[in-house]
Amino acid sequence: MLVVNAASKEVQVSVSHDGQSLHPLVLSPTSQLTLSHRYLALDPVLLDTRTLTPRSLTANSLRLILSPSLLLILPIRPLHNFLASLPDSLPLSSLTLPGTHDSLAFYGWPISQCQSPSTPLQVQLNSGIRVLDVRLAVINNTLISYHGIFPQRTPFSSILSTTSQFLASNPSETLIISIKQEDYSKNPPALFNLLVAQEIATSDAGFDIWFLENRCPTLGQVRGKCVLLSRFGADGENWPGGLDNIGIHPSKWPDSESKGFNWLLNDTLVRTQDWYAIPSFLSIPEKTTLASQILLTPPHPLFPILNITYTSAASIPLALPPHVAKGFGFPQFSLGYEGVNVRFARWLMERVKESTEEVDEKGRWRVRGWVFMDYYDEPVKDILCPLLVEFNFLGRTSGEEGWP
Repeated sequence: MLVVNAASKEVQVSVSHDGQSLHPLVLSPTSQLTLSHRYLALDPVLLDTRTLTPRSLTANSLRLILSPSLLLILPIRPLHNFLASLPDSLPLSSLTLPGTHDSLAFYGWPISQCQSPSTPLQVQLNSGIRVLDVRLAVINNTLISYHGIFPQRTPFSSILSTTSQFLASNPSETLIISIKQEDYSKNPPALFNLLVAQEIATSDAGFDIWFLENRCPTLGQVRGKCVLLSRFGADGENWPGGLDNIGIHPSKWPDSESKGFNWLLNDTLVRTQDWYAIPSFLSIPEKTTLASQILLTPPHPLFPILNITYTSAASIPLALPPHVAKGFGFPQFSLGYEGVNVRFARWLMERVKESTEEVDEKGRWRVRGWVFMDYYDEPVKDILCPLLVEFNFLGRTSGEEGWP
């Protein structure tokens, strides 16, 4: 990995790749970037201080992520099975996992849509998404994906089929699947519990690929499996085994708590940030800061810590989901407003840069946690997932966080 600062003046860097020296890389805030080699060819890219949006380029086995003041050169990792490169001994709390908020919310723009129709579930999984937010309602005694009052059309049976097929093809991977009842005001929890259990039981893989214990497992314990995060269940009526067998089950989930909240998962402290009801788009900077900072796990914690964060937010009419995530207008020309995703990408880039710097005896804070995102690949394509995945390989020390 190479990190280059280019904030104020031209910088020339020699880059080696696979043992061969590449032509010098020249960065200037207002000039073009050209990197060439017989095995590596990129079109010139304008690196302009007015362009605030990071960009991602790939060539051979390198990924270049650029912002106006920073260039990261990272290895290209196979996102469809990146967990294969990590040891079995890692608890899921020590992983950095990209996820999607309202993973199946492809309809109802601009109020209920949270993901682009160009990123259906299979695309999400192949892009490195490992945490899913599945919200369901009962329609004619069948579970259908829903967001608020808008039907999202995808049957739960189709979701189960897609996830089980993905895991069968990629047995090194695991999926954390949060399930939430969207129609709790119309249908009793006992009916919802019964239908979820029935559809899982009658799916191709059945319950065999589900981890249903209320604890944080290690990666080796759940490869090829779905880990249930149950935001449903009530008293456990009609669920096989009751609440003791309904997966990771939060003891509380206050609605849109801006300061975040904590709960215990056996010996693991779960820190959660799900402030979504922001007053307007003017709160996007604060939202980004809160959603980002909770991912920083302190060095040498006294007990395991699992961070769960949502970068999504919405309020009508001043903070619609696509505007919160992607921004609007032309912010590089001060004619619009920057969304969460661009700001979050820059924050992650700075944390990658910090990982290359010297650290004192107190140790370094690490970026760890499960991240639920809206429009995860917009307006910055191929950046958020690769950056989050890379943190699984940064800051690792033998004997810490389950690292061998």
